[in-house]
Amino acid sequence: MQTDKEIILTASGLKKIEQELEQLRTVHRKRVADRIRDSKQFGEFSENAEYEDAKIEQAFVEGRIEELKRVLMHAHVIEEDEVLTDRVGIGSIVQVRDLETSDEWEYTIVGSIEANPAEDKISNESPVGEALMGRVVGDRVQVEIPAGIARYEIVNIRK
Repeated sequence: MQTDKEIILTASGLKKIEQELEQLRTVHRKRVADRIRDSKQFGEFSENAEYEDAKIEQAFVEGRIEELKRVLMHAHVIEEDEVLTDRVGIGSIVQVRDLETSDEWEYTIVGSIEANPAEDKISNESPVGEALMGRVVGDRVQVEIPAGIARYEIVNIRK
């Protein structure tokens, strides 16, 4: 992860990261420490698969804690009053219509660290997110996606 670049987060994204960090620090660290302690009963460390697995999990947990601390250190949180509704920006919920199928759906535009396509949260740096940024209701965009070219019309922008 690049640490000199500002990381853009929505308020809900900040809350999720803070919750994950707290969970890792309090619950997961203790669980891993218990696994390491309990695995000592299985014999010599060099031939102890349980111990090795617990140490790998510990490294993952500690690495993730450090990563989340860096994210928080470099985070710029988009406050509710900064979320645009007159044009697409980070934090905007954008309703689009597919110009070929007339299907409509909503995307929430977020920073790359929060992106989760399964929840229709797309990064402002993704092809679709980038195409929508700064646009207004009624604008049409054309985006190259893995399946070809997508054409969308912006139907609504809200918080």
